[in-house]
Amino acid sequence: MCPPEDAVCILFLVVRAVDTVEDDMTISLETKIPMLRNFHTYLYQADWRFTESKDKHRQVLEDFPTISQEFRKLPAVYQEVIADTCHKMEMCMAEFLEKRMEFLLDWDRYCHYVSVSVMIGVSRLFSAAELEDAPVVWSKYSKNLSDLAKPENIVPAVQCLNDLVTNALQHIPDFLLYLSRLRNQSEFNFFAVSQLMYFATLATCYNNPQVFKRAIYQKIPVSDPSAERTQNIVSTIQKMCLSDGPVVSRHRFSPIYLPCAALLAVLSWQYLSSL
Repeated sequence: MCPPEDAVCILFLVVRAVDTVEDDMTISLETKIPMLRNFHTYLYQADWRFTESKDKHRQVLEDFPTISQEFRKLPAVYQEVIADTCHKMEMCMAEFLEKRMEFLLDWDRYCHYVSVSVMIGVSRLFSAAELEDAPVVWSKYSKNLSDLAKPENIVPAVQCLNDLVTNALQHIPDFLLYLSRLRNQSEFNFFAVSQLMYFATLATCYNNPQVFKRAIYQKIPVSDPSAERTQNIVSTIQKMCLSDGPVVSRHRFSPIYLPCAALLAVLSWQYLSSL
């Protein structure tokens, strides 16, 4: 299977196009809702474009035939992931254009399908490319990933963590060069603020053995209004990650998996940001 770089690029362009339709307040709901519900089908229509948008990102709609053409050149397995991700996003967008968002569950649903589903789509693309079974950095520090969860192996575990962070840091010079070439202030602010948050995460993780420990529970202030709820959630997570818990027993993942997965998610975003 060919690498997924082109597929990731097309996925983000398609997502940008869908977002542009949703965000453009000059498009009437009578036009917008049917367009959203059918947007994934436009990927297979060579001539479809929309030229009536007034949004600042309208170029992705006006030049959509170029995007869809490159989409159709991708292997079928990549096309399926992109079209499915687009379909899930568009349906949720259309749903909440037609009804009020009244409950927290509505908010969670919207955030999942409009934002999280993009990252799920990226993960599916990497999985389709059969990249998940390639040797990973932890193999340099331990024979088995589960060994890094043992307290006596905290030194190689932190060394592995530092290796991962260093891998992410190598992209920062390219990003700074990119920032230096931006002339639009709002665009500069968007990328600078978001990336600084990621850099802060890397700085916190580097050489920090606490990454491999569950420290949230001990930090919960008793006086905090949400303290009891936070304690319950953290306790549930701890139980799920124990050796006999449902997460580990079902997937044979060690307790270290969840913090590593969170870190890898951050590092993956660093990688994708550099594409």
